[in-house]
Amino acid sequence: MSRVRGGHNFYQVRLSDEPVTASRGKVDILVALDRETMVLHEKELSATGIVVYDSSTFKEKQDSPRFLDVPLLNIATESGGEKITVNTVAIGAILGMLGLGTDKFVEILGDTLRKKGEDVFRANKKAALAGYDFAVKNCLRCTFVVPGLAGRNMLIDVNEAIGLGAIGSGCRFYSAYPMTPSTGIMLSIASKAKEYGIVVEQAEDEIAAINMAIGASFAGVRAMTGTSGGGFALMTEGLSLAAMTETPIVIALAQRPGPATGLPTRTEQAELLFALHAGHGEFPRVIFAPGSPEQAFYLTNKAFDLSQRHQIPVFILTDQYLADSRWTYDGFNLDRLVCRDYRLAGSQLEGSAEYKRHAFTDTGVSPFAVPCGSPYLVVTDSDEHDEEGHLVEDGPTRIRMVQKRLLDKTPRIKAEITPPLFYGDNRPDIIVTGWGSTFGIMKEAVKALAGATRIAMLHFSEIFPFPSNRSFDFIELLRKAKIAVCVEQNASGQLARLVRTETGFEFSGTINRYDGRPFMVEELIGELNAYVERL
Repeated sequence: MSRVRGGHNFYQVRLSDEPVTASRGKVDILVALDRETMVLHEKELSATGIVVYDSSTFKEKQDSPRFLDVPLLNIATESGGEKITVNTVAIGAILGMLGLGTDKFVEILGDTLRKKGEDVFRANKKAALAGYDFAVKNCLRCTFVVPGLAGRNMLIDVNEAIGLGAIGSGCRFYSAYPMTPSTGIMLSIASKAKEYGIVVEQAEDEIAAINMAIGASFAGVRAMTGTSGGGFALMTEGLSLAAMTETPIVIALAQRPGPATGLPTRTEQAELLFALHAGHGEFPRVIFAPGSPEQAFYLTNKAFDLSQRHQIPVFILTDQYLADSRWTYDGFNLDRLVCRDYRLAGSQLEGSAEYKRHAFTDTGVSPFAVPCGSPYLVVTDSDEHDEEGHLVEDGPTRIRMVQKRLLDKTPRIKAEITPPLFYGDNRPDIIVTGWGSTFGIMKEAVKALAGATRIAMLHFSEIFPFPSNRSFDFIELLRKAKIAVCVEQNASGQLARLVRTETGFEFSGTINRYDGRPFMVEELIGELNAYVERL
């Protein structure tokens, strides 16, 4: 968590010889750099877990065999570094305890610290090697080993994945006002802006940010903006402007606990209905909610494609948990990316008798020319307008425009929404349902309980328009299950309410968490066990 005002912080790393998708509550090795860490986290130790600490820092030595005294501070200073390198010493010691080498860690230190100077890098390298040597020589009773290192993998969070997905989708303009937990998207794109010719603008506020993105999109480039709930509250008028002018835009909405400032560096899923109903008037929109960086990468690409093709706003909902969680992948398949240009070039308009920006068509999608890219004038208006884009007041034109923007486009958009992901037993007694960041935790819980009961999960990453049942009748699957549970990180059960509104289906149970903390594997398993016992 961000600790600008001070306070305790920690980071959990989970290693496995199989893919993992969530955090666990139990810890095998706890590195305590201060007494507060020991007090707060000792209870999280697994049955064979140990605490690595420095008795000189704590001013006392722990007698329990579960405490391993490593002179982190002394190693840091004696290896030629400063006190600040104790964390580097600790990582080196853990690598020694796990039976891993230091080559890759030294490589990472070089990539990270050489920009601060060669002396800084060398000091941290010596500290890492000294910590490693101490652990190898003195931690003989440590049983934590791993079978070996995998190849060179990609370590990525959802914000970075959205940024890469945007770049791969042809995004050339990103504007935002920094706001946790969405800022990482802007930083990710900005880090590659020069390489890919992207303009990244830090706006003075969220109102300016969305209007800049709309302007860039109208001018002919793929544009995106991002914010959190409080910032999006300021963007809603701009959202309606994009809808009325049928200007494509992608909006990343990164959730955190509200209302108001709430818990600004904690996590929640309380803005699904906000995104669904934001903006005045009636207009189509698409809402995606990836549950992993891989989903985020491909859904961002789909967001740009749908936005451009149907000339609509598309949302990508994330949250603080996804922004803070980093996942390991071999890589993403770039061949899956779609990047078609739906704008009309000047050559496509040559010889035309006229051009109407909002012309009525069978699909509701009008030809979209780039201003100054043809001999024709491109006109639009925030007022209701005619086919040419000039404002009008008459009722018949209003009716046809609403039909075009909303009623003609929606069925076609809905047909492109993918049903929820299904995982688990094909004839489940219990179905666990969730959306967004609950993906990983539900998958691991279902996997853990599979031996004890017939259980499966449904995960919604493409939420609105609500997916149809034509290719996969998931609603019938829910009805056939003895128990259907909806898992959400909010108090009101927003997905459960949406499912009931769209289908009439009522979940038999809900598991809601809204204290700003993410679910841990053991916690969700415990909650689900209560339902298993009812069978």
